Amino acid sequence: MTIYNIYIFDRNGTCLYYESWNRKKESNMSKEEEFKLMYGLKFILNTDLNAGSIKDVLFNIYSKIYVEYVVKNPLCQLNEPIQSELFTSKLDSYIRSLTIFN
Repeated sequence: MTIYNIYIFDRNGTCLYYESWNRKKESNMSKEEEFKLMYGLKFILNTDLNAGSIKDVLFNIYSKIYVEYVVKNPLCQLNEPIQSELFTSKLDSYIRSLTIFN
């Protein structure tokens, strides 16, 4: 089992954050085209099929990392790309600590 990548979109379909961990294959399209295909939910976490339900993982990413280090951060502007190094490091630490991360 593994986690491949995460996308965070605003309500207009703009990708505010993208990170990949174990993505072995890249698509032939540009990142902008890929973002358009992936848009539909605000947080998208691509995992291995055997990872099972990741509802709690997404909830924790949203409530304990995104809200704390982006929404409550006066230096982060909502609907702007996420530039916070603290958010990135907390998200990376959390993802790497999961049992489904390989």
